[in-house]
Amino acid sequence: MTSQESAPNLTVQAEEPLEGLLLEDKSKFKTCSQIGFYRRQKLLHPDQSPYLAQLDTLKMENGIATLNILHQRTKVPLQLQVIAVEGNIVRLKIKELSPLKPRYEVPDVLVKEPTTGRFNILLQETETVVLEHPSGTSKVHIHSQPFSIMVTQEDEALFGINSQGFLYFEHLRLPPEKREPAETDTKVQSDKSEQDVFGLWKEKFGDFVDVKAHGPSSVGLDFTLYGFENVYGLPEHADIHCLKDTGENEAYRLYNLDVFGYRVFDKMGTYGSVPLLLAHKPSYTCGIFWLNASETLVEINSKAALQSQLQSNSPDIRKQKAVPKMDIRWMSESGIVDVFLLLGPMPQNVFNQYAQLTGTQILPPLFSLGYHQCRWNYEDEADVEAVDSGFDEHNIPYDVIWLDIEHTDGKRYFTWDPDRFPGPVKMQKKLREKRRKLVVISDPHIKVDPNYTLYAEAKERGYFVKDREIQNFEGSCWPGVSSYIDFTNPAAREWYSSQFSLEKYKNATDILFVWNDMNEPSVFDAPEMTMPKDAVHHQGWEHRDLHNLYGFYQMLYSQQMSTSDGLIQRSGGKERPFVLTRSFFAGSQRYGAVWTGDNKAEWEYLKISVPMLLSLSVTGIAFCGADVGGFVGDPDPELLVRWYQAGSFQPFFRGHAMQGTKRREPWLFGEENTLLIRKAIKERYTLLPYWYLLFYRAYRKAELVMRPLWVEFSKYQDAFALESQYMLGNALLVAPVLDSGVKSIDVLFPGAGEYWYDFRTYMLVKGPHRQKMAVTLEEIPVFQRGGSIIPMRTAVGKSTAWMGSSPYELHVALDRKGLAVGELYVDDGYSLQYLHEHMYSHRRFTFSRNVLSSSSADKEGRYAVDCILEKVYIIGLKKSPSKVTAHCSGGKKPMEFTYNNQLCLLSLENLSLQVCADWEIHIV
Repeated sequence: MTSQESAPNLTVQAEEPLEGLLLEDKSKFKTCSQIGFYRRQKLLHPDQSPYLAQLDTLKMENGIATLNILHQRTKVPLQLQVIAVEGNIVRLKIKELSPLKPRYEVPDVLVKEPTTGRFNILLQETETVVLEHPSGTSKVHIHSQPFSIMVTQEDEALFGINSQGFLYFEHLRLPPEKREPAETDTKVQSDKSEQDVFGLWKEKFGDFVDVKAHGPSSVGLDFTLYGFENVYGLPEHADIHCLKDTGENEAYRLYNLDVFGYRVFDKMGTYGSVPLLLAHKPSYTCGIFWLNASETLVEINSKAALQSQLQSNSPDIRKQKAVPKMDIRWMSESGIVDVFLLLGPMPQNVFNQYAQLTGTQILPPLFSLGYHQCRWNYEDEADVEAVDSGFDEHNIPYDVIWLDIEHTDGKRYFTWDPDRFPGPVKMQKKLREKRRKLVVISDPHIKVDPNYTLYAEAKERGYFVKDREIQNFEGSCWPGVSSYIDFTNPAAREWYSSQFSLEKYKNATDILFVWNDMNEPSVFDAPEMTMPKDAVHHQGWEHRDLHNLYGFYQMLYSQQMSTSDGLIQRSGGKERPFVLTRSFFAGSQRYGAVWTGDNKAEWEYLKISVPMLLSLSVTGIAFCGADVGGFVGDPDPELLVRWYQAGSFQPFFRGHAMQGTKRREPWLFGEENTLLIRKAIKERYTLLPYWYLLFYRAYRKAELVMRPLWVEFSKYQDAFALESQYMLGNALLVAPVLDSGVKSIDVLFPGAGEYWYDFRTYMLVKGPHRQKMAVTLEEIPVFQRGGSIIPMRTAVGKSTAWMGSSPYELHVALDRKGLAVGELYVDDGYSLQYLHEHMYSHRRFTFSRNVLSSSSADKEGRYAVDCILEKVYIIGLKKSPSKVTAHCSGGKKPMEFTYNNQLCLLSLENLSLQVCADWEIHIV
């Protein structure tokens, strides 16, 4: 019987094409030159800053340095605050001294108000003030005219602020009809023709008009990074990891948009934004975190600056030396300037500093690290059962099946289609018996239907976003005419959380989790297919002020945070939630996972997924992935296999496909391809102990799960721009195959004196070294780093829940000194007891002087683990031992072993040691 015959209702035939949904049309979205505030800011000329720092107004209060900045033409004063944040961070805030109304300052993203220290004033003169950070290594030099700031580290220039003179601040003012005509900051006259050109009070895009009730309020500032040539971050863009120069009238756009089938190598914004940029050079790493939730554009320009330097043989003769620098210009539509300078000095220091501000990645439930199977849409309960059974019939593990919008009753979320899903509880019961989970979609738009309880309650309570006439905003999305809950309203968030209770969410059970989509928010009949900027939120804030934060609020506070809260409340505060979000902002890592949206089933999208995920990772979002196989279109078998192989070594691992594409369950492409996909998925499951450890360390230590090579090998310049391979933790080097038909790929083995072992064959490669590696369709190259110990499972179950008592094995890869270290983290995999009751076990494994030992890495952990360590493979042991003995609480006993001279591989099996107990294995 063929694989297709074994599941006759799953075929590779295409469904009916989806009508009316076209691939990305760039004319729907603005270019930089069509954005009013960008055009206004671009009128500034470099090195002609009109701002003067009034240093005589300097005062210190609670450790914060405050002074005034004056625009010399308009005479509008601004207030500058320079704040020393603990952990080697400098915060700068610039806002109006006396605004007509309060300006929006981003709330809730920071985990708490940062702890500040007291600056020490080293110098206070007419033209210059020098402040010393409490850390003692950083200084802030404030210059009066023109206003600029220099931040030094160990007395070397690190940051220049307003060194190009691009500080820009549109102060709030009365509308033209209520004031005398006056010149604006950018010499743009306020007459009607100029307003139309530059979008001061009204801005058109196509047939849409954005009415700016409070007038122009844009802000901007430039930063110069001295000695740097490589910058990273600013997700989400389908672009390379090492950010490139933006050129004239082009910028990286941070504006959350529903861009269906987005283009690769493009700087336009897509679904989420993290306004964090990192700069790296061999001796230093630093970062800029621009805390602004309005539309933001970032220009990057690299250049060499000529610096004078004394010749070593003649102190009286100077020569010119070209030193690299990066000019970074931030421009936002509204709000204030609120920026954190993360002063490093090493990559992990910067990750710690950012996590100190916005939090670390939530520790996910173990099941969510397994494989997820999704489609728009699994049609009905019979379809779900057939797909679920298909995995068992083909011996492929998976943990979660997903339902898209068609599972609902007419796109009314929190409901079930009565014809397609008449027995959702029974369906979930069958999944529970298989120890699997169900994820359902819950989009932010609420169908306008007075008979729909969710809509009726939200309308009655006043929980919807308003239009500029202060009526409930209505826009088109999947259900048709819809309204959008105002998740900036705390009462609305609390109400929404309660909808996830089993009492209110009819026919939901405790195995149901949530996927939040379309939350940019997507509005089909609005400018750029998102909510108009003049919509009004709680407390009167315009949508323009917080657009990029809407996904954070809806998916975090409302759907992700509220979903998280709701799911936690559902279990009586005992179980961890799982939520996937498409739209995100800084801090989203605290609540769930992110994916890269509506990619295509094409090779270039597999290739671009790696730098996209690396950019998410370095900005704190560790739990990230791309739709395996590509959402739009039909992958050929080779692409699908390669995508499964790559996806199995990426944090969030989900296969997904669009309505109208051919069915692509893993067994529908012939037995040979089924075998290869099965192998990739099973390898993921054997590595789950290592994945779980990496997420624990991400949660506790802000360490990256998926790491670009420059993070792990910070001084090795060949790695700085490499994005076709990456590290998982500090132990695995992954080089996915990203092109069709290749027989070999180039692999860089970084690190002087590093040993690298093929993860499957144990063959040794020494670094630093670049080597062409032969590849077949069987697998992608993966290498274990010498000096590491990786915990794995010896057997794979139908899902993660079937593997609780499976034995462990350790892969011990020795470095050139014959040493190795590693860890194992274990808890129940689903509850919050690890957090409140120390119900976990954290072990440290060490190999030194031919002794492998297990000891506690955390004395507070008290989780009892009844699992056996069955196998140990020691790779790189240079000679065969005469005997091997295990020492544990039961005494000393000899161990059977085999030794491979060619591979220098010692294999120990049938150990029967408690994996989370103290023991030693002595090799003589």
